[in-house]
Amino acid sequence: MWTRKTPAEIRAQPRSDSPALPIWRRLLVHLRGHVLLFDQKPASQHDLPAGTRLLVIFVVLEALRLGVFRLFYPLLPLLILVPLFLGCALLSVRFVAGLRLSKIGLNPWRKWTATEKSYFVQLLIIANVVFPVVFAPRLATILTQPSAPRVLANVFVPYFFFGFYQEVVYRGILQSELVRRWGAVIGILAANVLYTFGPLHWHYFSPLAIPMLASIFAIGLFFGVLFRRSGNLWIVAVIHGIGNAYIVGSLGSTQ
Repeated sequence: MWTRKTPAEIRAQPRSDSPALPIWRRLLVHLRGHVLLFDQKPASQHDLPAGTRLLVIFVVLEALRLGVFRLFYPLLPLLILVPLFLGCALLSVRFVAGLRLSKIGLNPWRKWTATEKSYFVQLLIIANVVFPVVFAPRLATILTQPSAPRVLANVFVPYFFFGFYQEVVYRGILQSELVRRWGAVIGILAANVLYTFGPLHWHYFSPLAIPMLASIFAIGLFFGVLFRRSGNLWIVAVIHGIGNAYIVGSLGSTQ
């Protein structure tokens, strides 16, 4: 049965005579992420008490992580401990700070922009090509051993989740609140100093570790700026997790 369309429905219909975007404009969507040109999103809006609770969550989580890992590892495997702490971090944001996870950059896929989606997929492909090439001899050694499934379960998978945890805690929770309080430059730098020289890496302190700590600082700074520019924690968390899994899995499993 034919029904009359409303003016709003007529306007919403795609017009066949509308000009197609030039090819360079369509390609630009896939390149903008590489120069950190993302559509700007509104800054996280929450009150001072919620922000204070975020900082308390950060301190408590890292203190607990140090104590629990020291007491219960290796009695409890990393495959249990790391996802447990990641879950605690996410639940704390939601129910202790009282904020939606979107406030720390964890938006559902349907809310991502075209640039975010394209950049994320490109990074996934690049990471899963570059790391296997760089670590090809070590990965070949690991994967040809009978213990390969155990190594994947006990090293690669937990360290992927650990990279994700680090981004949730140091970028999603800590950096978001410090940027809100002190502005982008100071907030990003302060969070990255704590990320590089704080509980995650302070056991590496020695003159020989200076190049490694400099690399950690540079990579962390990139992740911090990328998160600030994109507002998307999924991108930095997943890529950090993949890098963590390949680096620790390859270097740590063959020693």
